[in-house]
Amino acid sequence: MKPIVCLYCEGSDAKIAVVTRDKNGIKIHRVSSLTMTKSAHISARQMDSEAISNDLDTDISFDSLDSTPSISEQDVDNSNVSLLQSALYGLNINRMQYLPIITEPVVNYHHYEGPRDDNRKKLYQNIITDIQSVKGITVHEDSVDVTELNEKAMLSVFIEGSIPCVGLINQLAVFNKRRYLKIPTIKVSELSLAYYVSKTNKFFPEDNTLVIYIGKEYSKLIFLEGQKLKHIGATLDIGTRNLHTYDVYFSKILLEMENGGIPKLDNIILCGEDRSENLILSFFGTFPEANVSELKFEDFDTSMLTEDDARNIALYAVPISVAVEYFDELDKKYIGVNFLPKYIQEHQKFLQFGWHSYALLPILFGLTFFLTYQILSRYREINDLDTEINRLTLQQQQNQALVEQITPLDNRINSFDATQVILDSATVGSGLWNKMLTNVSDFVERRRNFWLIKLETVESDEVKIVGYSLSRSVLTEFAQYNKSALLKYINYEPLREKSAFTYTMNFKLLEDSTQIR
Repeated sequence: MKPIVCLYCEGSDAKIAVVTRDKNGIKIHRVSSLTMTKSAHISARQMDSEAISNDLDTDISFDSLDSTPSISEQDVDNSNVSLLQSALYGLNINRMQYLPIITEPVVNYHHYEGPRDDNRKKLYQNIITDIQSVKGITVHEDSVDVTELNEKAMLSVFIEGSIPCVGLINQLAVFNKRRYLKIPTIKVSELSLAYYVSKTNKFFPEDNTLVIYIGKEYSKLIFLEGQKLKHIGATLDIGTRNLHTYDVYFSKILLEMENGGIPKLDNIILCGEDRSENLILSFFGTFPEANVSELKFEDFDTSMLTEDDARNIALYAVPISVAVEYFDELDKKYIGVNFLPKYIQEHQKFLQFGWHSYALLPILFGLTFFLTYQILSRYREINDLDTEINRLTLQQQQNQALVEQITPLDNRINSFDATQVILDSATVGSGLWNKMLTNVSDFVERRRNFWLIKLETVESDEVKIVGYSLSRSVLTEFAQYNKSALLKYINYEPLREKSAFTYTMNFKLLEDSTQIR
């Protein structure tokens, strides 16, 4: 669960408690007391309304969460924001939720004894009408809430004017370059403190209990009857900074007892800045029959706090009480008073719409649907194409494997053709040589005075023969015998005392070469 920052602003005093909750209970991570300047009371409504008006000037704002609202620099008191930033140092400011805590004069109370209605909206309308009738104050529905007092009356609570804590939280957002920080609700200090006292203490139904919260400048008087809220006294302009004697408390208490119809006090519970022994003894002296005690804060994990903060945890009674009430509301154990004015809700919207922008919503919806459909269609087409590409790639690989198997066979076929050509050509040549040799052999057999000593090729189709002859005429006869013969050389060369001639003759190998008849 996200950490909760409970921020209580009253005058120049501000109290902070950073808490979380887990299965083991509530853990207090940090507490701090800040002294703020007067400018801390800047009109939060003015700041938020300015930011909203800037957003509404345009049709639709898709500002990111990290964008900064348009707020003038003089609206931001850097000293106050720096104090708050320092108090939250080391924590992730953007991931936390913030609970502003309000009190008088922002909060006003009104006893409502009119008709009750289970429909909260109708009940609020009745209360608003009653406030307008009795006090002459016009209240917006988002600025009013109600809680039970007893069977006859209800206590309505409404807010007026600026909310200092909201303004300070918005300044913190600007300081951290954010458009806003998450504010889930706004709580009332007196009601949350009364709830915590009622939850952690058991009283008899007829007991009257006074809860006194003493601040630095102001003090609160809260009266309970049994476990229920009875009366909330007016805020006292006295605190630890301007208190000279405790007697002023007693006169104010007696006055509020008379205003609230409280005959006696059975229990007095102290919390806040002053819980000294002198104060307790003074109350014992004025109200001897009352049980005077300090408000206890037990069952909290305070291991993250310093020893001094853990010992003085009652200083932060209001923000801790608010945290307890808020967590119980989340668990549906209790329904308390909550405020979240419309201008804060609008400021926290991720998308800021002007009234004239809502006409664009159907177009935006239709455009979004169309674009989504087109994108999904393209994705389907891409997937189909990817599938086809994969199929063709696989087929190409298979074809390549077949080509690799065919290539050796093709090479063998091509080599066979070449071999066949060579064999064919050799066959043709062998036939010509055979015919030529046959003709020469026949001629030599008939003429015993003619023989060969050398036979060689001059060209592919031409043959040169070298030999001897005992007669010149037989050479001429042989040349005439072969149609393509050409006598190239003849020379007289005696051979063993006989007349002989050497010759060289060329003739072509012709298929149709024949003897002379």
